[in-house]
Amino acid sequence: MAEDLKRRTRSGGRAGGAARRGSAVIEQMPWNPPINRDRPTEPLDQAGVLAIHDGAMRILEEIGIEFLNPEAVGILRASGGCEINGENVRMGRDFVMEMIGKAPESWTITPRNPERSITIGGNHLNFGNVSSPPSYWDMKIGRKVSGTREMCQNLLKLTQYFNCIHFAGGYPVEPQDIHASVRHLDVLYDKLTLTDKAMHAYSLGAERVEDVMEMVRIAGGLSHEEFEASPRMYTNINSTSPLKHDYPMLDGWMRLARRGQGLVVTPFTLAGAMAPVTMAGAVAQSIAEALCAVVLAQIIRPGAPCAIGTFTSNVDMKSGAPAFGTPEYMRATQMTGQLVRFYRLPMRASGVCAANVPDGQAMWETSNSLWSAVQAGAHMVYHAAGWLEGGLIASPEKFVMDCEILQQIQRYMDPMLWATGPDEIAVEAIREVGDKGHFFGIQHTQDRYTTAFYQPFLSDWRNYEAWEAAGAVWTPARAHQVFQDIIAGFEAPPMDDGVREELADFVARRKAEGGAPTDF
Repeated sequence: MAEDLKRRTRSGGRAGGAARRGSAVIEQMPWNPPINRDRPTEPLDQAGVLAIHDGAMRILEEIGIEFLNPEAVGILRASGGCEINGENVRMGRDFVMEMIGKAPESWTITPRNPERSITIGGNHLNFGNVSSPPSYWDMKIGRKVSGTREMCQNLLKLTQYFNCIHFAGGYPVEPQDIHASVRHLDVLYDKLTLTDKAMHAYSLGAERVEDVMEMVRIAGGLSHEEFEASPRMYTNINSTSPLKHDYPMLDGWMRLARRGQGLVVTPFTLAGAMAPVTMAGAVAQSIAEALCAVVLAQIIRPGAPCAIGTFTSNVDMKSGAPAFGTPEYMRATQMTGQLVRFYRLPMRASGVCAANVPDGQAMWETSNSLWSAVQAGAHMVYHAAGWLEGGLIASPEKFVMDCEILQQIQRYMDPMLWATGPDEIAVEAIREVGDKGHFFGIQHTQDRYTTAFYQPFLSDWRNYEAWEAAGAVWTPARAHQVFQDIIAGFEAPPMDDGVREELADFVARRKAEGGAPTDF
């Protein structure tokens, strides 16, 4: 199939070409992070919410969480609200609720381009690129390979190009041709120069976190005081399920908390493996693992901007392999949304799949996960474009295909679709046509035909014969051509020459100093 699709790509099929005019590769929707006006899907009644809340509180009170970072343990001990036995920390529910009550319900990340600011909370919905796969697949290569800097740069170009991608998550693929000690310096330089969207820092050791914060500060032309006054970037940490937080992630969490940057904690609870096989048990454990990190941040800096993420899915009980986009995943996401609203905190979800190539399985699993994020009332959706093989592969074709879904979600959120004024009810247009003729030619239609419906940039709506006559190009092949065209014509966002030079000097100096240690 891959060879056949590559052959068809070379044959010069449409590949989305009909949508291209002038210098634009595609006609995409404008930058406009969606506002989710729908009521969230809530599978739990109030008794169910309180039952899971009670389960999470009992985990924190009776079992405790292992904090594998002595500094974090010391801070929690000094708070006076925890019982500590070695690295095991137990927290009473009254103390937990008091601490998380200090966290804001909504906060804004302002990147180097203030026009790309995003709000995390309320009814705001923001999508981010694929983050952290070690491997890469595209149709030209046709096989799974280790990530490189060029691959990473190309995925960053897609991140910048698509208006439906609102923040730049972790490395879109790990560039393994760069030594791990300096990888963060090169990738952050690329991210800050190739994109102007909200930045992420991996919480993997003091040097990496401090370097990234300094580079974001430089890129924004900010003083230290301006940087710390409001979030300019964010991190995401994962608990080591079950019931542990590790040393480097807690270290980064505390450093960003002290400086008022965005904090997202996302337990990775796979039901049947790292969490109970029941969705309620997995969600309760996930909530407990998340809340204790929020407590730590609020002790360090009351009002620190925090969000709770969900990555609760299930494993294949036949093989132990993780599964994504399943009915269980969707319900766990919706249930987590109910709990996060109960705690009055913003929520992160993910767009994920277990498929190995950008095929039908990839798209139905990703669509399920993306729509469950919408239904759950998530504010921040990681891995919304480009994710394959349970997060082990990044693919530009999948990235482009996912952006078609994201644009459809954005269009779905457009209030024009449910406007009910006289022009929308259209009684006079109906009177004009009556029971004869059609609506194609009347003025009411002519005034609206270019904006009335969603126009895809990738989907092909022609009939079979027309599609076949145009080269019979399958969707992944069309996506591959769009990717190639975007990269060929990419223009980086503007950056002051002095700022760029200061960034380059910082990277060179930190490399000369050895970068960051590779063991944690």
